[in-house]
Amino acid sequence: MKKFGIVLSFILLCSCNKDDAYTPVKISPLDQKLIDQIITVSDGQGNDFFILPSEDDLSSIPQDPLNPLTPEKVALGKLLVHETATGGVPKMDGSKFTYACASCHPVASGFYSGALQGIGEGGIGFGVAGENRIMNPAMPSDSVDILSIKVPSLLNVAYQDVMLWNGSLGGAGINEPFVNTGTNATDQPDNLLGFEGLEVQGMAGQTAHRLKIDEEFAEEFGYKAMFDAAFPNVPEDERYSRLTGALAIASFNRTVLANQAPWQEWLKGNLNAISDQEKRGAITFMTKGRCTDCHTGPSLKSNDFYALGMGDLVGINSTNSKSFKKDVLIGRAAFTNRPEDNFKFKVPNLYNLTDNPFYGHGGTFTTVREVIEYINAGVKQNGDVPDSQLAEGFGGLNLTPAEIDDLTAFIEKSLYDPNLLRYVPAEVLSGFCFPNNDEQSRNDLGCN
Repeated sequence: MKKFGIVLSFILLCSCNKDDAYTPVKISPLDQKLIDQIITVSDGQGNDFFILPSEDDLSSIPQDPLNPLTPEKVALGKLLVHETATGGVPKMDGSKFTYACASCHPVASGFYSGALQGIGEGGIGFGVAGENRIMNPAMPSDSVDILSIKVPSLLNVAYQDVMLWNGSLGGAGINEPFVNTGTNATDQPDNLLGFEGLEVQGMAGQTAHRLKIDEEFAEEFGYKAMFDAAFPNVPEDERYSRLTGALAIASFNRTVLANQAPWQEWLKGNLNAISDQEKRGAITFMTKGRCTDCHTGPSLKSNDFYALGMGDLVGINSTNSKSFKKDVLIGRAAFTNRPEDNFKFKVPNLYNLTDNPFYGHGGTFTTVREVIEYINAGVKQNGDVPDSQLAEGFGGLNLTPAEIDDLTAFIEKSLYDPNLLRYVPAEVLSGFCFPNNDEQSRNDLGCN
């Protein structure tokens, strides 16, 4: 949409009075300035450039050509993500059926981990938003499934072709040249199937996090009919499997979109959806703050990797976390084996950040404002990162305290979808408690 078109679309928005007359909406100078800036950063596309589709509009959601979205796959995936009966291959018998994908991606913390480190098997407790999940002291620490890097959110992941902070999951697109380089073929064999990142994550995640999705699972917990509906063209002897489970999980994850955030409402024409401070913040986001250099499109993210010198996670690094130094500390280079990719990490999601108090790949910041101030100042946390690797936009922005206030308000408030519970089932077919099913979590979650 060209500039004239977008301005006209806002002008023609109208409201009914008691006489059924129509009154044109007046555009304030601040709104007009923001509209003009959207035209600039979108190369003339206008507000459509930033609008997320409805979660029900499957044809408009980015998807893997090898895994076309269907309502049946999405419905199955929604349950599998939350189904603690998938926790079927634990290292300790007492942990069986106590964890699921959602253990590290609970809705209560915006589909991030509620704690600094996500814990699958070997975690106990939940708290209010996952903040009280801790290691089970009865389980050897080297057997606990604990993440050594901040857990990314599931929000808007349809807009990324590869997954993980280093982008190592995904056999298509930007990863295709690297799938068979170095040890990648053996480290990530699922990439060889040619699926995009979300589909590969659905497969690799089952192995890494001790989940079991197969015919026995489907039979025992009543999922066979849902698999039949989701995969009618898959031979029956292959229909209930790690692969089909992964494709269903990926299908659901692609629909987890923060499309009810106030910013999305403003883009659709409700000029009162965000405050004047948030509008100023949005303008700063697109201009002096240079945020759209990296955070762009409907999801305000990208498939790019940058070094910002942020610190690595300091926590419990379980020895079962394969190649901790390689996979976590050097970022994208762990997959590409290119020195120029050292210390570069994937551009993260910006929606619903305030649901979780940890920011950066190492969780070294506790407020959104801290991150903005850090990037504005350009003083790296990690002394091991060479200055030559740092992103061009790191430092030198010269944002004023007022501009930082405005930018913080835009990110925290305008980009906050308040209704994520629509992505959570009322119950799972097993009847188990979720997102965790250990005794302490059941108490915390009110399942007992």
